[in-house]
Amino acid sequence: MKTTPEHNEKFVKMTFASVYPHYVNKVERKGKTKKELFQVIEWLTGFDEVQLNQLVAENVTFETFFERATLHPNAHLITGTICGYRVEELKNPLTQKVRSLDKLVDELANGKSMEKILRKA
Repeated sequence: MKTTPEHNEKFVKMTFASVYPHYVNKVERKGKTKKELFQVIEWLTGFDEVQLNQLVAENVTFETFFERATLHPNAHLITGTICGYRVEELKNPLTQKVRSLDKLVDELANGKSMEKILRKA
């Protein structure tokens, strides 16, 4: 499925803080912890819990969130479908990063092992 310019643009304006509570609810509803969620987000972005909470408090957009992030060198290994899109086929860099994060949260909520989520050898 191809993204539209409107689809890509929504991530420029959407705040991380508006989506973060949904990530927390999703993983906790499936028996996972906020600590595990922090671990997954830190692996992808390099943000520790304090930095992450600061970004939420600042109400940064996804664009700013990922501009400040240091993506993990293995982030390119995140593949698969999320919300009808194949992560590895997304052309817009910001959309791909947001969907990669969505994919990791989804994998955590669905009980995938942390070793596999964090793309360890």
